[in-house]
Amino acid sequence: MAGSDRPAGPVRSGAEGLLRSSLSAVAPGTQLRDGLERVLRGNTGGLILLGFDETVETLCSGGFVLDVEFTATRLRELCKLDGAVVIDPVTAKIVRAGVQLVPDSSIPTEETGTRHRTAQRVSIQTGFPVVSVSQSMRLIALYLEGQRRVLEDSGAILSRANQALATLERYKLRLDEVAGTLSALEIEDLVTVRDVAAVAQRLEMVRRIATEIAEYVVELGTDGRLLSLQLDELIAGVEPERQLIVRDYLPETGGKRSRKVSAALADLDALTHPGLLELTMVARALGYGSSPETLDSAVSPRGFRLLAKVPRLPGTVIDRLVDHFGGLQKLLAASVDDLQAVDGVGETRARSVREGLSRLAESSILERYV
Repeated sequence: MAGSDRPAGPVRSGAEGLLRSSLSAVAPGTQLRDGLERVLRGNTGGLILLGFDETVETLCSGGFVLDVEFTATRLRELCKLDGAVVIDPVTAKIVRAGVQLVPDSSIPTEETGTRHRTAQRVSIQTGFPVVSVSQSMRLIALYLEGQRRVLEDSGAILSRANQALATLERYKLRLDEVAGTLSALEIEDLVTVRDVAAVAQRLEMVRRIATEIAEYVVELGTDGRLLSLQLDELIAGVEPERQLIVRDYLPETGGKRSRKVSAALADLDALTHPGLLELTMVARALGYGSSPETLDSAVSPRGFRLLAKVPRLPGTVIDRLVDHFGGLQKLLAASVDDLQAVDGVGETRARSVREGLSRLAESSILERYV
């Protein structure tokens, strides 16, 4: 089977990747979700293990050994048996049916029902996702490494996703405002740590909201296609801008800059929500002091961010220009001849850079004061 016809299994590349791939496997539009919905409508309940290896085989007692292609109707029929169904997502085959799963009883569980207790323990012991369809409560729950996640109706998920999308639009608008202000201040060489921290703060907020919406997109499956397009449009350029801000303003303390950029990005990512609301904490993550006085300290950009706005200018050439001139103000003052002195910058490219920076300077000043 291919595409949505296959109950795609999780790729074991960390907890987040496993969760995403597991949610994707049971999202609306997949054969597996269709089968689970059929089981729910049939009011029989079910226990489905999405994975098969030697550990899983040792947990299986009784039942039937199968080797049949997975389909939604087969899952529905096999869930009528008094036992679990084991699916191998790699081969898209149903490999066991009507089996009793016997996990380690010493594994702690907060569940009360037999089916749900088994699902939680098996997910912990095997590392594979387990789906439990409740006959009495009429809900589908996904267990992954002991954590329980109820699979909701698309309408409920879409409602929350649209609220998050509206919030993202407001935050993105504010990000565009502070980023525009920063560009104008860079041209005038009036930037402070506060201005840089404000942009980094908004970038991180937008990024985190986008991550939340991306989870909704995964859960929605085929129902989330329009949401995915809207999200892609809103966050286009956010991640590159985040890296450029750090490269422009990371304090020089010696050593390799690339490693320090990665460390600063990791520190921003590690900020808690309350910490992200404090500009002093954002400034600290960028490599500045955490005292309030630090926010009013003057800083100058290296020029990565504005050079990236010049059309058709390769990243390698941007790096050479910054290394040669050392700062944005010297770049803005450079003539075409000065720019040509940089390796890889011919006359045509030098004129393009000169004109591009001049246009950016004019538009930034006009946006700030008009």
